[in-house]
Amino acid sequence: MRLELDQVALGDGPGAPLPAVSVVADRRAPGFVAVETEGAPTLASLVAGGRMAPDRGRVTLDGSEDADAVRASFALVDTPTVAEPFSTLTVAQVTREELALAGHRADRASVAEFLDVLGLTEHRRTRLASLPTELRVRLLCELAMLRPGVEGLVLTSPERHGGDVAAWLGVVHDLARRGVVVLTVTGVAALATVRALPAPDLGEDEDEDDDAEAAPGEDEDTETAPDADSDTHFDARPDDDPAARPDDDTAAPTPGSPRS
Repeated sequence: MRLELDQVALGDGPGAPLPAVSVVADRRAPGFVAVETEGAPTLASLVAGGRMAPDRGRVTLDGSEDADAVRASFALVDTPTVAEPFSTLTVAQVTREELALAGHRADRASVAEFLDVLGLTEHRRTRLASLPTELRVRLLCELAMLRPGVEGLVLTSPERHGGDVAAWLGVVHDLARRGVVVLTVTGVAALATVRALPAPDLGEDEDEDDDAEAAPGEDEDTETAPDADSDTHFDARPDDDPAARPDDDTAAPTPGSPRS
């Protein structure tokens, strides 16, 4: 699966909300695109995720312009004002909400099991604002992958939470090794750091021999190495864990396992 943005833009001239950008993200070849100004990362993510049509340029999935297919296949992750959990929620609260929205069991035991697999048990009651960036990115990406039909992620500005770029980049690489298509919208400084780091071995695409896909291209502001229909709305109360939801017939998932 190959997601490509070809000179997509919103507005014209100096001060355009989203100057023209190009980037490619493929299986085991995550894409990175740098944008600046406060609102540009959200706009770029909305366009890349099929939620907003660009004024110019093309967004294609496997060569076809199909916004509905892009929207169904890609989840927005940590996108400001759109898919960003409230910072006062705890890790357990965010996990419970996402498990329920993805159609999985969201009782306390299921939440505990999910966090244990991710190595986040000790952070169960940590507020999201205090969670290290690497762990925040891992948690939100793994939860997004549970949504029905999602095969790729558009991750927005992980660098805004601070921390080491190499740490959250490692999470992106781990996802890519599993065949998840990841497009990261970031800033110029963070992209420069990504480019300066050694390129990892992400393995080969299992479909490479059959599909004979072209190698991803690059743009001067891009690096190729590296919702379902509605985005998450977190409405749990911030101070206490909400009551456990009733069990249903769906077993709790573990990160990296097949989704229901």
